Amino acid sequence: MARKAGDYRAEDIEILEDLSPILHRPGMYTDPVNPNHALVEAIDNASDEGLAGFAKSVSVVLYEDGSAAVEDDGRGIPVDLHPKKKIPAVQVIFTTLHSGGKFRKTDKDAVYRIAGGLHGVGVCVTNALAKRLEVEVKRDGALYRLVFADNGKVKDPLKKVRNIGPRETGTRVRFWPDAKYFDSPNIVPQDIAILMRAKAMLLPGVRFTLGVEKKGKIETTTWHFPDGIRGYFGEAMSARDAVAEPFLGERYIDAQSESDSFAEGEGALWAIAWAPDGEVVAESYVNMIPTRHGGTHVSGLREGAYNAIKSFIDHHAMGQRGLKIVPEDVWSRASYVLAVKMLDPQFKGQVKNELISRDGVKLIAQMVRDPFELWLNQHVEEGKRIAELVISQALARTRAAQKVERRKISGVAVLPGKLTDCASDDPERNELFIVEGDSAGGSAKQARDKEFQAILPLKGKPKNTWQDSPESLYSNKEIEAIALAIGVEPHKLGDATDLGGLRYRKIVILADADVDGSHIQVLLLTLFFQHFPKLIEQGNVFIAQPPLFRIDVPSQGKGKPARKLYALDKQELAAMEEKLADEGVREGAWTVSRFKGLGEMSPEQLWETTLNPDTRRMLPVRVEDGMLDSDRDVFNMMMARENSQARREWMETFGNLVDADIS
Repeated sequence: MARKAGDYRAEDIEILEDLSPILHRPGMYTDPVNPNHALVEAIDNASDEGLAGFAKSVSVVLYEDGSAAVEDDGRGIPVDLHPKKKIPAVQVIFTTLHSGGKFRKTDKDAVYRIAGGLHGVGVCVTNALAKRLEVEVKRDGALYRLVFADNGKVKDPLKKVRNIGPRETGTRVRFWPDAKYFDSPNIVPQDIAILMRAKAMLLPGVRFTLGVEKKGKIETTTWHFPDGIRGYFGEAMSARDAVAEPFLGERYIDAQSESDSFAEGEGALWAIAWAPDGEVVAESYVNMIPTRHGGTHVSGLREGAYNAIKSFIDHHAMGQRGLKIVPEDVWSRASYVLAVKMLDPQFKGQVKNELISRDGVKLIAQMVRDPFELWLNQHVEEGKRIAELVISQALARTRAAQKVERRKISGVAVLPGKLTDCASDDPERNELFIVEGDSAGGSAKQARDKEFQAILPLKGKPKNTWQDSPESLYSNKEIEAIALAIGVEPHKLGDATDLGGLRYRKIVILADADVDGSHIQVLLLTLFFQHFPKLIEQGNVFIAQPPLFRIDVPSQGKGKPARKLYALDKQELAAMEEKLADEGVREGAWTVSRFKGLGEMSPEQLWETTLNPDTRRMLPVRVEDGMLDSDRDVFNMMMARENSQARREWMETFGNLVDADIS
């Protein structure tokens, strides 16, 4: 049968097998700037052998030809045939996505109960983005070798090279990055050195060595911290004049009866100190993975420290009348190193720079608060010095807010009646949520923190203001309300506009997670980009990310209470359901419900998922360097009335890239 133009058949459905998804969309799996992350995946695997108690040394060598090798003296990757794939297990690990020994988190005898690996993607990325990759495994009295080439294809199948001593074990991986997948093909030694130094702190029993080849000779540096975090943090703080000795702690769930919410083995190791000046040390890790952008575990540390110090100040009557201590007063001069162990952490992206597990806040706050409160009351003089520094930060913040308020008094505009303002006068803390609809606005008003979060509900969709003049903006009541609420006049990017009247550090667009909500986001972004561009330039505009789905998971017996999970979209829902199956939850035992809008959420759900600074997800709105003209062209094509034909052509060309939820 002849095929007509535009037919859509089964043969058009492309299945990405083996490593194809990585090659198809490498940016989803790694950092495309350079091969550092591809190397880190191999380092993490070696480090997990140390975390499991089997490896005593991990070494990395960066060669002059651009390749890198990672070697450990752990157990060695299994080389026997995989029961389902019928190929060697080591080959499965390097060529099959979502494979590995790190899934069975609920099994106490699992080979990697707590580890950095989550999805079984790690070294598949390293292999897929390599021109060549060699694996050598020592185990069972023999040395085995397997070679891949041309982005993950088997070149030399696994074979036994020679016999070795029965106690010789370990794995060595050497790979040559494929330059076409990276902006720069060069590994940055300084970044790898920082990572290995930190891992040496987190694994006091393991020696980490980095070698860099120069003119045929390998220069090595070794890190070993027998005292663990104490020696590491002391070295990091040596140039800073701390007001008190560091507070160091380590606490894990020892038995399931200790906590209904968390599993045995979960917990944290930390060091915190306060200094009045100098750069702060801020390092956090989850299962030895560095989380450079922090996340919910850092929020938990912040919450635990804040509550402990606030309690100490109240107990010793150190507070001042009318002075409110806020978390930023406690945290702005705090240096810390935090290392967390979690059975099933959720990260933002494969690069794992940020922990997004909502349980992270509760776990770490629970671990830290009581020990820190006890420490403060056992070290009263040091506790008072920390408290005095915190109080001085609060006084400085209050004085700065009063100066801003005095500056604004002479020209204060009448605030819009529909605005539910916050109590704080400190614009550096305050947040304004521009909310879609009165129903969602009502929920948001109940859910918010009244101290620093304000709510401005909009009635219907805002006007497309792309081609409006600044003088005509105030003829629209919704636009006028936004301008009056934020305290800034409409302007152009080059104008000498005074932003001193800005009333909120964060202006957050909060709309439903559906097509209508996306349209409202675009209309508001058009308003800010065209008429308030300095707010985007300063980083004041954000987009909230409310979840589209809720997953209700029933109790799984003692120690596994019923849970409510939230997914942003269908992709995250699918990943969560896959993870539940990996945990051993029977398929069909959980129920999935979809939020039709923000108004359907209870205030508690809206707070937990979307408003709480510790657990919410927000996208900052930025213009990348050199992209202003390009962005303006896109806005003009999409929003100008006369460009309907250009929009049509764009949709016909790129419409397939849009994953629109129109159900």
